[in-house]
Amino acid sequence: MKLIRWGAADQEKTGVIVNDVWYDTSAFGQDYNEQFFSDNGLEKLSAFVRENEGELEVVPQDTRLGSPIGRPSKLVCIGLNYADHARETNAPLPPEPVVFMKSTTAIVGPFDQIMIPKGSVKTDWEVELAIVIGKKASYVEEAEALDYVAGYVLHNDVSEREFQIERNGTWDKGKGCDTFAPLGPFLATKEEIADVNNLRLWLSVNGKMMQDGNTSNFIFNVPFVVSYVSQFMTLLPGDVISTGTPAGVGLGFKPPVYLKAGDVVELGIDGLGTSRQEVIAFEKR
Repeated sequence: MKLIRWGAADQEKTGVIVNDVWYDTSAFGQDYNEQFFSDNGLEKLSAFVRENEGELEVVPQDTRLGSPIGRPSKLVCIGLNYADHARETNAPLPPEPVVFMKSTTAIVGPFDQIMIPKGSVKTDWEVELAIVIGKKASYVEEAEALDYVAGYVLHNDVSEREFQIERNGTWDKGKGCDTFAPLGPFLATKEEIADVNNLRLWLSVNGKMMQDGNTSNFIFNVPFVVSYVSQFMTLLPGDVISTGTPAGVGLGFKPPVYLKAGDVVELGIDGLGTSRQEVIAFEKR
């Protein structure tokens, strides 16, 4: 299945995509959140769609899409998970995954705007494959890790490099700014993706291709990442793990290239659709 959430921000309704048509599933009565995933929601939703075939209302495709999952308890990120990206940022290859957190208040829809933070001069882009957890995961074995995955989603891990690298402390302060986590357009359940460790992912800025990589170049693949993170924290249903970005970020250019108001970022991953964000200057909300 492909799950969407649609409508005005903070008022999203649920839906599914079937044969490229968007259908309203709000009558199902449950948002795509922690409770949904923990309550066998995917199977129940699938049954609901089958039982109501031909009766579900069509959602116009010019409707705004929100994040395909309700706000999760955690958005965990893996840094430096592609060797080419580590090299371009002059970072050593990590012997274990680099783990940091991204604020869930950064989550926006796939076609919402990216807002440059107040005082920022180094806002950057990162196309990433994100994993959505399907059931509570703690100390999971790598061989069983995919049993805990509900599906996958496209993520732009927008990053402010000065805040992240030059302002002391952890990476988190450059990662969790408002609008810094566009997710979607849809969540693809895992059976939709034949080989999650062999997907092309790409990103362009103003029509110029900046990133063009493949998840086959992971340093740490999806099962390893799920298992690894679960050794340090309990992952709850609906939690998101973003798996890192390939080479081509603005920080890696010589001289570096960063986003400015008016820029347009487009990105995509095989089987997970595409998204597009216009960059705007800071405005207090």
